[in-house]
Amino acid sequence: MIFAIEEINNSNSLLPNVTLGYEIYDSCTSTVGAMRAAMALVNGQDQMAHSGCAGKPVVHAIVGESESSSTIVIARTTGTFHIPIISHFATCACLSNKNEFPTFFRTIPSDYYQSRALAQMVKHFGWTWVGTVRSDNDYGNSGMSVFEEAAKDEGVCIEYSEVILRNYPQQRITKVVEVIKRSTSKVIIAFSSLTEMDVLLEEILLQNVTGLQWVASDSWITARYLAIPRTSAVISSVIGFTITKSTVPGLNDFLVKVHPSKSPQNALLKEFWEASFACMFSQRNETTDVKLCSGKEKLAELSNEYTDFSELMSSNVYKAVYAVAHALHELLTCKQGKGHTLNESCVVKYLHEVNFTTHTGERVYFDLNGDPTARYELVNWQKGEDGEIKFVTIGYYDASLPAGKQFTMNDNNIFWAGDPFTKPKSVCSESCQPGTSQAVIRGKPICCFSCIPCAAGEISNVTDSTKCIKCPLEYWSNEDRTECILKKVEFLTFGETMGKMLTAISVIGASLTAATGLIFFHFMETPIVKANNSELSFLLLFSLILCFLCSLTFIGRPSQWSCMLRHTVFGVTFAMCMSCVLAKTIVVVNAFKASVPGSNVLQCSAPLQRLSVLCCTLIQVVICALWVSLAPPVPNRNTAYSTDKVILECDVGSAVGFWAVLGYIGLLSLMCFVLAFLARKLPDNFNEAKFITFSMLIFCAVWITFIPAYVSSPGKFTVAVEIFAILASSYGLLFCIFLPKCYIILFKPEKNTRRHIMGKMHAKSH
Repeated sequence: MIFAIEEINNSNSLLPNVTLGYEIYDSCTSTVGAMRAAMALVNGQDQMAHSGCAGKPVVHAIVGESESSSTIVIARTTGTFHIPIISHFATCACLSNKNEFPTFFRTIPSDYYQSRALAQMVKHFGWTWVGTVRSDNDYGNSGMSVFEEAAKDEGVCIEYSEVILRNYPQQRITKVVEVIKRSTSKVIIAFSSLTEMDVLLEEILLQNVTGLQWVASDSWITARYLAIPRTSAVISSVIGFTITKSTVPGLNDFLVKVHPSKSPQNALLKEFWEASFACMFSQRNETTDVKLCSGKEKLAELSNEYTDFSELMSSNVYKAVYAVAHALHELLTCKQGKGHTLNESCVVKYLHEVNFTTHTGERVYFDLNGDPTARYELVNWQKGEDGEIKFVTIGYYDASLPAGKQFTMNDNNIFWAGDPFTKPKSVCSESCQPGTSQAVIRGKPICCFSCIPCAAGEISNVTDSTKCIKCPLEYWSNEDRTECILKKVEFLTFGETMGKMLTAISVIGASLTAATGLIFFHFMETPIVKANNSELSFLLLFSLILCFLCSLTFIGRPSQWSCMLRHTVFGVTFAMCMSCVLAKTIVVVNAFKASVPGSNVLQCSAPLQRLSVLCCTLIQVVICALWVSLAPPVPNRNTAYSTDKVILECDVGSAVGFWAVLGYIGLLSLMCFVLAFLARKLPDNFNEAKFITFSMLIFCAVWITFIPAYVSSPGKFTVAVEIFAILASSYGLLFCIFLPKCYIILFKPEKNTRRHIMGKMHAKSH
């Protein structure tokens, strides 16, 4: 401060013809001392060290204090008198409140930014489980409050939060260290003043608490006397933020030239000299062996904190003094010629407008809260080859930059606690790998969790996912639950075993039917073929071939045309088949009744048979036409039945249409069964009615069983059940009606005579 004032007083451009004076008070690092000093400054009492002014001094600004709590006391005391106070080291975020501290300014950033920067740094290193220790004062409480809030936003949990103060009883300090010793977190955030850290470290050394990664606040991260071999066993590698370093040109030379003889009235300088050189200017006690100070001692030969210019907060003090000087310069320039007197309110006003650049090119100005732009260096304690601890800059934080670009760091240049080259791990629970999600453990912080595998159909593709994401409708999770893949599409294909078997059975059935037709055609002039109404038989065989082949339309990928074709062809062909069977049944009954003597029943003529088959088939054609035109069957991707696959199926469109087609076929089969049952006592050799009865029993049994099986079968098995019903009923008709006749034609030709058939028939009639 004195260096800056002398530099300003010797300047021809800044405050020309104006000499700045000063008063220096020692607060003795206590709020009571700070209050006493503030009242002395306001009341104009004699200074402890002074220079440049005679008579009663008038204080227009105060530079200080170092501690936030003491600064708060001074700011509240002097604020009433509109005396501005500019602190070089008070960082409590509470001091930015202009309603409470309207005259406060500072040249060091607010802890609001430091605390948030610390939270971002902790998150950057993956430390989600930390402990905290803070000074039980405004600096520690305010800074830690902001850190805890920012840490919560970053997903960092705090295992314990302890407070400490230098005048606490030793038992209380011991309990704080015991809590640290029992904790499971490996990282500790110490938002503490320098004096509190000194007390805490003594107890840490006493209990030999090692293996912790310390994160320091700006008050002690560059404290040289803490970074000594004695403490390196417990606190060898520290990381934390400090304000950006800035040198003051000429200060080094000025400091080493300081001498008590140049300022004999400066009691502080005399005390400093005696402490630095372990001497006394006068013998206060005859029994002491302390040597007398000769005055020839040289500060340049010292190696202590005073000569360690790199770590001093000198640039902040330097900027504070220059800020006051610039404010006064603008004020005096404005007031000249107007006859106005200088007052403290005007100084506060012009301090808000200060904007200048130092000799080193650093821009100085205050925002609306009286704070400078927050810029920090991230410092890491690293042990050199000589065993000395060095403060190495490994990163930067600039609050003026956009979010996401404020924090830069070189992770490869960090020394860690324990193994210098291995970053410590501090988590409550191990990370949840992709495919799992975090489940909070009741009664514990959110950082303590269990890893639960994602359910089927859900995924997580990032580490530490808080929830699993449900896959889209047509997607499903893979086996690891890390990505959504397209669901397997299922439908009955020709290539699979079931499709091949059903295709083979269908083709064999059609071939057997065609072979039967060829046999009947070859033996068309034989009595048994003529007796069975060859025209209806050939029509029935043709419809059976269509029934066998229509089952093939149910196999393969459903499409718009295949869905309509499979149901309509099935309905029409089976209606034709049942119409033929019905006509044959009527023919058998009428033929038998007409052959009985005295019967008046006429035989059905061929045109009437054709007409009945045509009419019965046309009714089904009309039903199918209405069904297709109003609500046709369409392909449908069924995702509701199965979770892990999409079932390609034909939606019937109209359930009424579908069941109307089946119902009509069932009606025709029921009529055939009733008529055949009534004609069950026909002659044994002319047993057409009996065979029709058996075929209708099989047909009805198959389709009655089909209904519950169709409704309950899953996926492609629904189609398989329908195909099976078609094939089973078709085989039943083929075997029951035509197999016995083929047997007689091929293997019992002696029975294939008119006499044999008619003879047995007349015997039965009599």
